[in-house]
Amino acid sequence: MSLRIIAGELRGRRIRAPAGRSTRPTGEAVREAWFSVLGDRIVDSRVLDLFAGSGALGLEALSRGAKWVCFVESNRGVLAVLKSNIDTLGVGQRAEVRAEDAHRVVAGLARRSEGSWDIALADPPYAGDGAVRVVSTFSRSAFASILCVEHAYGVHFPSAPNWQRRYGETALSIFLDPTEGAIHG
Repeated sequence: MSLRIIAGELRGRRIRAPAGRSTRPTGEAVREAWFSVLGDRIVDSRVLDLFAGSGALGLEALSRGAKWVCFVESNRGVLAVLKSNIDTLGVGQRAEVRAEDAHRVVAGLARRSEGSWDIALADPPYAGDGAVRVVSTFSRSAFASILCVEHAYGVHFPSAPNWQRRYGETALSIFLDPTEGAIHG
């Protein structure tokens, strides 16, 4: 299966999705919704792509003008596809891949009060409590200015999102560091 980059300098280019059921690539309509809401905030931003999978979200961010993306993925089999996609698109000089558990990465960022990320994109597996855990960590100590989470519709978070939309059984929720402005869209 292949995915298409929707907009920006890499528009129309294709990337591979990992085989099997270990990942659930974000569809084009939902990716377009993410980036429509983020708008110009993506330009020159430092982006953290958590549970990166194929890298579709982070690669879309690079295509739309992000200056740097750190892809975090723990599945060794999926990492090969992610690295291949980065190489295929020729964006390796603006990307870093961390073969680590996303929850450990954000917990480490929160403990250090690093907050150096402009935008964090999180698409954890729908099964389990991954989305709630990431938002809980963010609520205690914001590790980015903006946290965008894709999750199954009906998930209840410890704090209310600043913006949320439903797309069938999928929902997008955006949480802001309290020092950030509002999200419209």
